[in-house]
Amino acid sequence: MATNTTTTTTTTTTTTNRTCAPTDNLCIVVTYQQAVIIIPVFLLLGSVITIATMLVLVYLHRKRVRRAANAAPARFGRSRHRRTRHLQGIDAPPGIDPLEHEEVPMAVHKRATGVAVPRVTTEGRLGSFGQVAALPRTLSMATDESVVLYRARVDHKDVVLRVLKDSAAREERRRFLGFASFVSGLGPHPFLPAVLGSVTTPPSTAVMVVEELRHGDLLGFLWRCRRTDASPYQMTEKRLFAMATQVSSALEYLHSRQCVHSNVGARSVLVGGDLTAKLWGLGAAYRRQSRAANAADATELKKWQAPEVLAGRDFSPSSDVWSFGLLLYEMITLGEPPFAQLRSTDLLQHLQRGNYLRRPPGCSNKLFAVMSSCCQGSPRRRIAAATLAEELRAGEMTADGRTLVRAAGPLDTEKYLREAGYGEAYNYAAL
Repeated sequence: MATNTTTTTTTTTTTTNRTCAPTDNLCIVVTYQQAVIIIPVFLLLGSVITIATMLVLVYLHRKRVRRAANAAPARFGRSRHRRTRHLQGIDAPPGIDPLEHEEVPMAVHKRATGVAVPRVTTEGRLGSFGQVAALPRTLSMATDESVVLYRARVDHKDVVLRVLKDSAAREERRRFLGFASFVSGLGPHPFLPAVLGSVTTPPSTAVMVVEELRHGDLLGFLWRCRRTDASPYQMTEKRLFAMATQVSSALEYLHSRQCVHSNVGARSVLVGGDLTAKLWGLGAAYRRQSRAANAADATELKKWQAPEVLAGRDFSPSSDVWSFGLLLYEMITLGEPPFAQLRSTDLLQHLQRGNYLRRPPGCSNKLFAVMSSCCQGSPRRRIAAATLAEELRAGEMTADGRTLVRAAGPLDTEKYLREAGYGEAYNYAAL
């Protein structure tokens, strides 16, 4: 039986092969068209359909992404409102400082997050932040009438809001935005206050958000150290060296960025809750840069200016170092002004006669040596900012960390204003 089946199959195959001559191509194509033509055509058609489907899906996906991006600010605001009634407007993830601005190029952080601020009046605008309270002015705060300062909470952080008034003129708005751009261009540093955001909404809304340092300006902190021995208002020589080291590190960084501070003093240093000292008061540096000034700014306190600046020369890194020496004087005296018995108009002549800073009571040899190296009459003889930081670190290692710094007497505010020269010049500083 198997023999018969094999014979039949062989006969059929032989018959089929014999139906087409070896040279009859048409006959061969017709006979094998399913294997040669139909199946490849179906495979090609299936590939085309698959590719077309993928392209359509990619197009639809991109379209959905664009729609989501356009709707993100609104959804973001609603979702934030559901979590808490306060934290709308600015939401900076940990580790990111979004310097987002519609008009000012913020080149420091490229991974900026979106910021949404309602387009309303100044009063209504503050509803975007939590626990808003007016920030009382002190001697060390800016007296720019176009800017209002507030303390607030954003994303569980204490911040200070610099809010441009709706009534601000065009030139005031230009300065406000220019200062935001200037600060952002300096970049982040551990001993410069962090700028958490800069937001504008046409036509007039402008808010700059800066981290708040709990104890405020160093001058006020030193005055509080006079009144109480309670922690944290306990200034020792060791703490003095530590805080001065931090400020000198910030000053060295600014000089590396080709920025001369030109307003170094206790009024321009902010103190955090952990007693970290951060250098601020950059308004003078911005004003000088924007005006390309070649002489001392008449609005700044002259008691802290180097002799060459008082004589009409431009500010320089070495003039910052001179002012830093006077900052050390303020710290060891708990906030007394330098050259208290002189008028600002008599200071230059006094210095030109070779009379320099006197050693304060209770000042150690090491600290006075650093102060003297800063306050040399010749700029070339003054210590460099980089070397200054090293000297301060070395001084901190051996400084007294137990004995409290004491003031010579109680503070008389009116006397301070007179001796510091507030009646002869106008002060701009921290914020």
